[in-house]
Amino acid sequence: MDDILRVVSQLRPANDPVNVHLVETSQALRAVQEQKLASSKRNINLHFHHSISDVPQNPKQYTMLVAHEFFDALPIHLLQKKESGWHEVMIDTSHTSQPSSPSTSTSTQITSTNSHSNSQIIPHLRRVLSPTPTAASTLLGLSSPRFHNLPNGSFIEVSPAAFKIARQVGQLVSGIDEPGPLAKRDVVSSSQLESVGGCGLIIDYGGDKAFKQHKIVDVFHRPGECDLTANVDFAYLKEAMSDLVTPHGPITQQSFLERMGISLRVDALARSAGSEARKSAIRDSVKRLTDRLGMGKEYKVLGLTSTARMEGLTGMAVWPFEVAEERKVDNCVHVGDKGNGKE
Repeated sequence: MDDILRVVSQLRPANDPVNVHLVETSQALRAVQEQKLASSKRNINLHFHHSISDVPQNPKQYTMLVAHEFFDALPIHLLQKKESGWHEVMIDTSHTSQPSSPSTSTSTQITSTNSHSNSQIIPHLRRVLSPTPTAASTLLGLSSPRFHNLPNGSFIEVSPAAFKIARQVGQLVSGIDEPGPLAKRDVVSSSQLESVGGCGLIIDYGGDKAFKQHKIVDVFHRPGECDLTANVDFAYLKEAMSDLVTPHGPITQQSFLERMGISLRVDALARSAGSEARKSAIRDSVKRLTDRLGMGKEYKVLGLTSTARMEGLTGMAVWPFEVAEERKVDNCVHVGDKGNGKE
């Protein structure tokens, strides 16, 4: 956010204040962010919120929204399609006894209460499939037309929380809040015409993995100690907000950064670096962000604009999301034997 505000300050009048709304539930992180942003001495009004629903909506104020690694932390439902409908994948435990000794098992270890036994009862978290469709799996299986024609055996990750928040994101960026069923995509309401609108970026991770100390581990490795991420179904997000804003992409983080001129920025930073070590650190950092085998591929960027319909620009490409071959990366429905840990 500090970098964003530094750029914004160069593009607006110095006396024109900017309202900055941060969705942050941690008091400790709020203090860090407040100290960092307040020390910049920029003309900003800083506001903290526990939920995106608390952020005020102002159709007369242009909104710029950034959601970075936000949606991948939201809860998901994992469903599998069977002949009888969508079944829900749930988490259960199985217990096994093993000799008491240092273990390399990724499961949490609990010492046995039997003092005469030199063994441990180790509960292993495992996936199980509901014997019949549940109310949640039935409803969520119908929540997107993309799910209808998937073959039996398919697995999908569905996040109703992500759908709801994406809807709120669309309302903030567009500056409108229309209750009731989703409107037709090509209908422009009076409130849309009156709103000055906005734009946004959603940058998130695409993969069902757990991380500990930046290394990929099993999703059941030391529960509570690892950062869990879930596949962000960008197409699902677009379905939630497409009547409010115009989505663009998503494209890979590598494509986004390269098309936005990161190489020029790196060269400028390298020229001003005080040492060869600093130059090397800058280039290594950028390489990590754009690596085709890592973050450059795994992270996706979705753009949002609210002005295309209002100005008669429907269908026009928006840089850097215009390359046709990148358009299909939003299909995040996974088909495979995910119940056995395969993708």
